Amino acid sequence: MPEPSGSPQYKAATVRIQPRDKKLSKLQTLSRLSAPPILEIADLPELPERLVLNKFALYETKANYYMIGSNQSDNRFRILKIDRNSANELNVIEDDVIYSKQQINDILTVLDEGNKISGGLKKVSCVFGIVGFIRFTEGYYISLVKKRNPVALIGGHYIYHIDETELLSISSNNKHERNSNEQRYVNTFKNVDLTKNFYFSYTYDITHTLQHNITRPPNRRNFSYNDMFVWNHYLLETGFRSLKNNSDWILPIIHGFVDQSKISIYGRNIFVTLIARRSRYFAGARFLKRGVNDKGYVANDVETEQVVSEMSTTSFHMSGDRLFDNPHYTSYVQHRGSIPLFWCQDSTNMVPKPPIELTFRDPFFAAAALHFDNMFKRYGAPIIVLNLIKIKEKNPRESKLGGEFAECVEYLGQFLPSGSITYTAWDMSKARKSDEDVIDFLDNFAEQFVAATGFFHSGPEPYINALKRKESEGKPQIRRKKFRQNGVVRTNCIDCVDRTNAAQMIIGKVALGHQLYALGVIDHPSVPFDSDVVNMLIDMYHDHGDTIALQYGGSNLVNTLAAYQRINQWSSHSRDIIENIRRYYNNAFVDNDKQGAINLFLGNFVPQKDHPTLWELQSDYILHNEDPRFRRPRRSYINWWTKDALIPKEDKELDVTRYQLIPRLARQFDDGDSYGGYWVEYYRPRLFTSFENLFAYNMNSTTKYFFQRVSSEVYDYSPFTVRQTQPTRLNIGGVKRWLTLTNRPSKESTIDDEKEKEKEKQKKEKNTSPLMNVLVAKSLDPSVSSNEMKEYTRYINQFRDVTLASTPIGDNDPSLAIHPDYHHYANYTRLAEGVHPKDLCIHATDEPVYEDAIEVPKKAMLLKGVGATHYSSGGAAKNRYQAYESWLKTGRLVGSQTCSSLRKTKISGINSFKKVNKK
Repeated sequence: MPEPSGSPQYKAATVRIQPRDKKLSKLQTLSRLSAPPILEIADLPELPERLVLNKFALYETKANYYMIGSNQSDNRFRILKIDRNSANELNVIEDDVIYSKQQINDILTVLDEGNKISGGLKKVSCVFGIVGFIRFTEGYYISLVKKRNPVALIGGHYIYHIDETELLSISSNNKHERNSNEQRYVNTFKNVDLTKNFYFSYTYDITHTLQHNITRPPNRRNFSYNDMFVWNHYLLETGFRSLKNNSDWILPIIHGFVDQSKISIYGRNIFVTLIARRSRYFAGARFLKRGVNDKGYVANDVETEQVVSEMSTTSFHMSGDRLFDNPHYTSYVQHRGSIPLFWCQDSTNMVPKPPIELTFRDPFFAAAALHFDNMFKRYGAPIIVLNLIKIKEKNPRESKLGGEFAECVEYLGQFLPSGSITYTAWDMSKARKSDEDVIDFLDNFAEQFVAATGFFHSGPEPYINALKRKESEGKPQIRRKKFRQNGVVRTNCIDCVDRTNAAQMIIGKVALGHQLYALGVIDHPSVPFDSDVVNMLIDMYHDHGDTIALQYGGSNLVNTLAAYQRINQWSSHSRDIIENIRRYYNNAFVDNDKQGAINLFLGNFVPQKDHPTLWELQSDYILHNEDPRFRRPRRSYINWWTKDALIPKEDKELDVTRYQLIPRLARQFDDGDSYGGYWVEYYRPRLFTSFENLFAYNMNSTTKYFFQRVSSEVYDYSPFTVRQTQPTRLNIGGVKRWLTLTNRPSKESTIDDEKEKEKEKQKKEKNTSPLMNVLVAKSLDPSVSSNEMKEYTRYINQFRDVTLASTPIGDNDPSLAIHPDYHHYANYTRLAEGVHPKDLCIHATDEPVYEDAIEVPKKAMLLKGVGATHYSSGGAAKNRYQAYESWLKTGRLVGSQTCSSLRKTKISGINSFKKVNKK
């Protein structure tokens, strides 16, 4: 039991925590770690025992924060101490000792009693993880996960979405003015909304692909996160110094997209999981991050993994002493990223599509070489480049990059072994506008790509697949033990959003067919369009594309897969216009603040005293590129790649000794077990649960695509059946359509119509004369069919039985005043002033105008007869008379004068006539 020491007022700061069994035997410490059997246990270094922490309670005293982390069963605990006394220095102390529930309660009691003078021990919050620590100008903050929600399940390991976070100040005296730079930095930091598409897992490494997680040696010495996708990397390093120490408190968070659905095959469940990981390098908004930086990282770099697993066994492991030998897991990985050249678009011109400019032309393509070398290390060879930008344009825009990119790949590829990198350029936008079948073309591409890269399968192929290959090739075949994906398809357009997502969906659809075939679910490696399984996959990729587009471009997809399938083009047109406007608004007014928040969150910009603030920077170029003063030496222009990265991974079973476990002292599953910890998290054996509360039970499924109101005898519930839906067609031909919608015939008339149709059909079958003879006979003896006669009779008699309603004439009818348009009618007829519509009056101002219009022509004719020259000589009177004369003859005013000039002419003519009359 722990005992406090020191003076009473400093008891909290000097508490000594005694472990329950400090001198553990090495055998007990390593009882749950794996190691090759050839090593003696005494030869292995002692490592702290692993504990999966997934629930946390934060306590505070005046001097410290105490974070109590517990496992799923609430029977094992660890303590993290955070010093609150220093505002300029962060002191985080990890205690490696694992405590029981009784021991942790005793420690909390001691801390409370030792801090009675300063206020005691207070519970601040219950959270589900630590995002990390950050400092702006005046003290440190800690970011915590307040709410979570499970979104996927892989091998029994849950993947959670962050639903709510909290940012707490660590220093007890950290109070700032509202308008200070500190507060502005806090607001900018919060602009990165962690509740939108940020994910984590306690027991599964979501920063790596399934192939990496299963094929790596399963022990902590070979474990490390993929820093490229850990978005809270800077925040964690601030508090824990390094992510490689495998601390139980470190919780890596990825940014991107995670979705999961299941294929229901007559009760057999196949899970389809889509995981998109966005790179934290060169990350930012659409027009502000284009191309590549000098470190070889491209903008909008997203890795998309499609995991397909058969859920007869949940775990990655089967029964026995071997790990990761469940043969029911497959995955396929794709990549999207901006064109790896130095190019940009100036968004200050306030135009929807700014011109594209190549800012720098490197004849050796050094930055692109770094990018492709990094891809070789991540995925192997070959790298298949699918470029979907426009090839020919009247005003060159996208095509500026097409030729340069092709030259780049050709130059770099000449030094590589044959087939290590391939380049395919296809103008997808032009193909969509023409009569070319975009989907069929991409489908053929995808078959070649999947065959070139392969996909990952955790176990041997079914025997039936090997027998089919034997029959097709005509020679004995060896059953494949393991499949590995070597290489990746790199897809890009200009934004890597709309066209790229449609292409990735088709490639994913082809890969899904091969994955299901490898699992023995279908008998042919393809799935048809318009089936439930493909419709489900399209919905998943549509959500995937919308999410990636929102993160990078500020709006949802503009052109979805339906646009390339030419489905609902009119209804989607208005949606595309709205999304274009939304994207333009975000790019013009929001992206600058968004980019600043990303730079602050990722640690690209670190606030410092006597340095410009984040909002004072004219450009963030220096934040994402190397400092010229400390630039690394250039690599060879010829041998620019890492040779080991091009060695293909063999499709064979791994060495068993790498996966053999040291015998456990206790065989029961425990969440302290590095490889069995998922068991307690997933099954919760000590907690009563129901199906309605299980994530797997409520998961989206292909069953939602089943038609309603169909009998089970005729409906095929297979998710691979093509659904040919016949839409209801209306006859738009005038009276026919109107009659069909308003006057539906009765059942008796329907039966009569069917009989008449059968008689007419029989007559047509009996009539075997040539077509011309039939036409001549019909023209000589015209007749009206019974259906046409019935239709005409129905048309002329449809209102015969309608009762005619009389229209009220009296002005005092109360029903008139109730009508909403009554006041318009009353104002028009001046009924409100007591004047009847029949007794319309003429305004006094209209009478002289009317008299002048009548008298002036008469007097003009008289004066002309007498010999006056007012209407014959020039002047306004003559013009007005001529205009009036032409109006009498033609009905319109002829001349070049405008209405205003004619009006002036009329006034001057009347005035001149009045003067003559007076004379």
